[in-house]
Amino acid sequence: MGNGVSAIAAHGVRKRYAGAREKAALDGFDLEVQSGTICGLLGPNGAGKTTAVKILSTLLQLDEGRASVAGFDVTTQARQVREHIGLVGQYAAIDEILTARQNLVMFARLNHLSSRQAALRADALLEQFSLTETGKASASTFSGGMRRRLDLAASLIVSPSVLFVDEPTTGLDPAGRREVWAAIRSLVAAGTTVLLTTQYLEEADQLADRICMLKEGRVIAEGSPDSLKSALGGDWLDIVLRSDNDISVVAHLVKPVAQGDIDINHQDSRISVPIIDRTKALVAVAMALSEAGIEPEDLALRRPTLDEVFFHLTGPTGSENPLEVAS
Repeated sequence: MGNGVSAIAAHGVRKRYAGAREKAALDGFDLEVQSGTICGLLGPNGAGKTTAVKILSTLLQLDEGRASVAGFDVTTQARQVREHIGLVGQYAAIDEILTARQNLVMFARLNHLSSRQAALRADALLEQFSLTETGKASASTFSGGMRRRLDLAASLIVSPSVLFVDEPTTGLDPAGRREVWAAIRSLVAAGTTVLLTTQYLEEADQLADRICMLKEGRVIAEGSPDSLKSALGGDWLDIVLRSDNDISVVAHLVKPVAQGDIDINHQDSRISVPIIDRTKALVAVAMALSEAGIEPEDLALRRPTLDEVFFHLTGPTGSENPLEVAS
């Protein structure tokens, strides 16, 4: 999707908050985001995601390093950066007393558009985000997904080339998440570059062309979702049992095909086994279960997930604030 041009770049960025006793919020943060793509910043609470967004959007000064957005330095050319970006925070910034159209007109006027220009821009954005039919309704009547779509629309009043979206679907139900995902995809299709921070693994997997995994203020891995999953090597075999009583027996049976640590989930009566030769492993486990007289509820092959990649890379420290799987 990208044209090879970096819309966002950061090199060796460091930031420590005054009075903080713990490690720096950012400690050698590096990032390259190509124009016209979605980059996902993935990490647990405290990894530095929001700090990175604040620095790149000129809301916070960096201590060391350098960063640029849309070709402008965030430290020496902050005004030019702000002219080329939009920012959607974790919580909708709309006025619930006003209608959707009134909200957009208000934001347009605040951005120095004339009354006529503001009205035209508001109508265009309502259509773009499928809010035309509800444009005259009070925002207080909107669902969570509709509010976030309106918030995205408001951030695009001046058609920014780069959009920062900080945890856009926190607290939304599955339908609301899908609405926001569709809106973000449409922006990128029109040429906008999006830097997305999220704790939801499915969200990053669904949206991002490239993912940067953060731990303790620095990027520990980056790549496309598929390349990160492939980095673990092989596939996983999931065995869901009818009874938790069989778990210890099955865990012993699958050891010959396991190519790493076996993951046992007693709550779901599930055993996940890392494997290399998927067909050979599947046949061997199926035969071993049959010979032992154990009929599983389900037996399935799958690719590694982003949460397995993350925990593999971060270890126990990263699991203190585990990432979430969107439901």
